[in-house]
Amino acid sequence: METKLARESRIINTDQVMSLDLNNYNTLFGGVLMRKLDNNATLSARRHARVKECVTASTDSIDFLHPIHQTDSVCIESFVSYTGKSSMEIFCKVIAEDMMTGERRIAATAFLTFVALGEDKKPVEVPQVIPETEEEKFLFETAKERAEVRKSRRKKSKELAEVISLKKPWDMKEEVFA
Repeated sequence: METKLARESRIINTDQVMSLDLNNYNTLFGGVLMRKLDNNATLSARRHARVKECVTASTDSIDFLHPIHQTDSVCIESFVSYTGKSSMEIFCKVIAEDMMTGERRIAATAFLTFVALGEDKKPVEVPQVIPETEEEKFLFETAKERAEVRKSRRKKSKELAEVISLKKPWDMKEEVFA
């Protein structure tokens, strides 16, 4: 299987913060940022795998570190940081820049996992990734630990799904709510 440099999957998207994107604290809605992260990460995954379709397998974490204000631009940078057989870990960093002062800060970081699909909608093998920069190497070297945590969390989620009720609230016995 071929290999690709991490930088080959890099997607950079800068946008302004609009008033409709703000919550009641006048900062960017977390959900708006999550949509932007998923979109960027999807493009990184597709660029790396060169397939028509990549699906989000998990959003491992989104750490909101600093609020993003309407006076900021929001820059999302994503790239493939690690690959499995058909899965890709995508690292995203969010840089907020105060457009008045030029001050830049890391506003959030995120890890998402995508699976590349073939025309038959089944997983296909993806190229391995080669890190070059210090940042890429650090993420690559620490990826196996994150993959193990992801695997364990997925197993626990499947166990939980087995015991979660599918009953509608009005079909449950009164003593459940007593």
